[in-house]
Amino acid sequence: MIESRDTGAVRDHVSLGALSRVFLQVSLYGFSGGLTLAHRIVVDERQWLTEPEFADIVSLCQFLPGPNIIGIAVCTGTRLRGAAGALAAAAGFLVIPWGLGLAAGLLLLAHAQYPLLRNILGGLSATAAGLLIATGIRLLLPHRRRPAAVGFAVLAFGLMTFAKLPLLIVLVGLVPISIAMAALQTARAQ
Repeated sequence: MIESRDTGAVRDHVSLGALSRVFLQVSLYGFSGGLTLAHRIVVDERQWLTEPEFADIVSLCQFLPGPNIIGIAVCTGTRLRGAAGALAAAAGFLVIPWGLGLAAGLLLLAHAQYPLLRNILGGLSATAAGLLIATGIRLLLPHRRRPAAVGFAVLAFGLMTFAKLPLLIVLVGLVPISIAMAALQTARAQ
């Protein structure tokens, strides 16, 4: 659950241009989808969101269809500046990088037969996997004192990795149970 804080001061000073530039930067420099870079900029550097707020947005975006990072851009923009912020963040993330990505993709496709290029791309994908694992661990850290949350994370990882279940099935199976567990824990705490 999002730990509430006064976001009025943050909302007042985050310009639409800043939102657009940040997500343009995430899109251009954020390899492996940009989740790691988005977290570093939005939470650590700019402090636009808290760690739990970002984790909740990532959780929501995991459940929604489409690329997570676009959902993160839209949710962050919405949280900070409403609908205009969502449009600014999404445009920053998509417009220029889409054109560059299309051009790079066409160029790489024309030279995909070269072993050196395949080896480079294989090394990049291994690095991207490492970044994704590190980000997952970092997103789990705020929940480390909640055994049920850690248990659900381990269970989801196991179901997807070892049982080879699709993400949607894991989410549909675990989300209602985890929500019920969180509600029980909240009720017991009160």
